[in-house]
Amino acid sequence: MTLLSTVARHWHAKGDAFAMISVSEALGSTPREVGAVMLVSAVEMAGTIGGGRLEWDAINAARAMLEAGDSSRELTVTLGPAIGQCCGGRVVLHIKGVGTEDVEALQAAENATHSAMPNVMIYGAGHVGRALALALASLPFKTSLVDSREAELSLAKSLFVKRDCVTLLHTDSTIALAETAPAGTAHIIMTHSHALDSLIAAAVLERNAFSYLGIIGSQTKRTSFCRAFKELGLPAESIARIVCPIGGNSVQDKRPEVIAALVAAELIWVLLG
Repeated sequence: MTLLSTVARHWHAKGDAFAMISVSEALGSTPREVGAVMLVSAVEMAGTIGGGRLEWDAINAARAMLEAGDSSRELTVTLGPAIGQCCGGRVVLHIKGVGTEDVEALQAAENATHSAMPNVMIYGAGHVGRALALALASLPFKTSLVDSREAELSLAKSLFVKRDCVTLLHTDSTIALAETAPAGTAHIIMTHSHALDSLIAAAVLERNAFSYLGIIGSQTKRTSFCRAFKELGLPAESIARIVCPIGGNSVQDKRPEVIAALVAAELIWVLLG
């Protein structure tokens, strides 16, 4: 996922004139929320404020502003029959030319947004772990993929060439990572070993500071693990929150990409809902 601030710096360094379009008001049903931003130059664009006729008109307004040499414009759009849309809401767009200070402000805003993103730890860089990391790469999560096997992480690394959206962690201290992950982290456990799965889950449960704890496997595996965790005296209310199977069991397709899509949807619901 390319950050808009990266695009802005690149365009600014080239000397291109470009504008930032931001949603300053969103009333009723609208395609994007307040704060959504896109960048527009004479020939390029990046980001989105919702697509469709709304975005088309905004792009044209931004380019007209740039051509006229104006510094800013405001556009109010009712999402109704007049523009061939039926959302029924109303959007106010602020359009302004971008200078050095604006690029810095955009960078700061993106840094703040990134800092507030939920942490997701995936334990196990096998087929499903890699597929899940790829599915989460463009979503608003700080995702880490953890494994003690260099070969598996090397396969994962090839998926993220020139992208820093997923952190790859090679470690022999997987359990220590689980014990020291930021409070509120979502943990998804899918290692090559059921014994290791159990140890990681136990560490997460004992600390009891997680937002989500998913373990790949069947309902039978969940029953077996939960019984062992209860015997260890781990908190019953935390054990009850274990998600296993991950992604639900209503879809029988077990391909890694399908499981990854279902788990990604589950995480969106839990962490962003």
